[in-house]
Amino acid sequence: MEKLQYLCWPRDELTPAERGQLAREVIVPALLALEPRGLSIQIDDDDAEVPVPMPPPAGEPQPFLLVSIWLDRYDDRAPFETILRDHSDQIAGYLVTESMYTEYGGNPHGRPRDWPDGERSPGVVMVTLLRRPATMSEEEWITHWHTVQSPVSEAMQPRMRYVRNAVARAITPDAPPIEGIVEEAWPTPEHMTDPQLFYGAGDDPDLMARNLTEMLDSVTAFLDLNELRSFTTSEYLLRS
Repeated sequence: MEKLQYLCWPRDELTPAERGQLAREVIVPALLALEPRGLSIQIDDDDAEVPVPMPPPAGEPQPFLLVSIWLDRYDDRAPFETILRDHSDQIAGYLVTESMYTEYGGNPHGRPRDWPDGERSPGVVMVTLLRRPATMSEEEWITHWHTVQSPVSEAMQPRMRYVRNAVARAITPDAPPIEGIVEEAWPTPEHMTDPQLFYGAGDDPDLMARNLTEMLDSVTAFLDLNELRSFTTSEYLLRS
């Protein structure tokens, strides 16, 4: 079984509420009718209007949807892509290798999943797109991401779920060159907007300073912050 991920950019005339309605009421039923082995979506809708820690440049179009599709073979993806193209300004698809670093209930910050397929997951999911700097080899980059950054962030930050997707290759024309797609579930919007919560420092200013330094040292060792892109979403696990 193979996991495919698609970024979808919105048509300009859609509001966040309209984007959510389009995804839930039009795109999802059409995708499910094709009987994928698995399906989940993250939607930048009116329930997920939360500022990200690193905002994109002003005026740069951002995706409104991340669609994850599991198929027996990626060769069968064409009808899924047709649906996404029909309802997006543009799409970018990737074949990825998923690591479920932390599942719901896998740490003290969230409960095991007890909601059914199709119901909105609790909290807010931040989707982050990673690019490998030209100065790093693929092996150096993936080693730091997997053996340094992942443990550092897991130990420090109050995430409920952390899904790591390493991009094997792009599967649509002109897809932006990215090497990783990260899905991070946070308990509340405040966990993203309050630095003391985001860095797991509580009310301790000294711990905040230490954690911030440790996180920045790790992140900047394998990423150019000017190229980091994130957007906040409502998550729907639709077929698992």
